[in-house]
Amino acid sequence: MAFFEAFGIDVLKLGFQIVNFLIFLFLLNRYVLPAILKRIDERQTKISQGLEDAEAAARDRELARAERDAALAEARREAEAMVQRAAKTAEATSADILADAKASAEQITARAREEIAAEKDRAMAEIRGEVADLALEAAGKLIGSEMDGPTQRRLVKQFLSENRN
Repeated sequence: MAFFEAFGIDVLKLGFQIVNFLIFLFLLNRYVLPAILKRIDERQTKISQGLEDAEAAARDRELARAERDAALAEARREAEAMVQRAAKTAEATSADILADAKASAEQITARAREEIAAEKDRAMAEIRGEVADLALEAAGKLIGSEMDGPTQRRLVKQFLSENRN
């Protein structure tokens, strides 16, 4: 005790202070520290949950981005396929229209040629008839007499057969 007195320490007060400090530590450990640790655990749990939620959201966002990219790629492929089908359909339709137009033009050309040939034949027949009439008339004037029907026909046929070539 001389040691404590040399430094001016009251041992009774020191004992009470030590007991009070131990009681304070006991009460702190018994009531306050569990509440503080509970709050720290709750906060740590919330932070952990927030981090997990953020990671899940990032994964979901990445998954959504991948799905969106896949959907866009699929839409582009479908659009390209539609364009190709439309182009093929347009080519086929164009080819059909051209074929129909060619066939129609050929039919019109053929009909026109037939009509021209028929008109030419009619004109030639008409000219031959007029030439025959003129030849008979001229022959009648030269001969000075009229010819009968069978003789005229025979002469016309002979004249036409000679002039056809």
